[in-house]
Amino acid sequence: MDIRIIREPISRNELVKIAEEGFGDLVKGVVDVEREILALGGELHSDEEALLLREGSKQENLWGINLYPARTDRDFVEFDSVINLRPFQGNRSRGVDNPKLQEKILEIVKKLIED
Repeated sequence: MDIRIIREPISRNELVKIAEEGFGDLVKGVVDVEREILALGGELHSDEEALLLREGSKQENLWGINLYPARTDRDFVEFDSVINLRPFQGNRSRGVDNPKLQEKILEIVKKLIED
């Protein structure tokens, strides 16, 4: 599976194609909340995370999500990734515990994935 760094908006149809290349109904993604970019299409969140780190992102700004192209609203984005386990940043789960950070991630996804 090819990992793509999304800097400019893509369509939901393009996201469907990325899903079809991988898991079928979902696309793993990593959001850089500082740079407001998104890596999509990896088999593991850690693969996308590694690519973003090589591209200049900072670890503390990277958060793993899953996108479900066939779903809408809040069901479209799932906050669940092992890379989110960061007790040193106050995040003690695979989710994103901070509601403000969740909203920031949702804003970035909405900006980069158009309906």
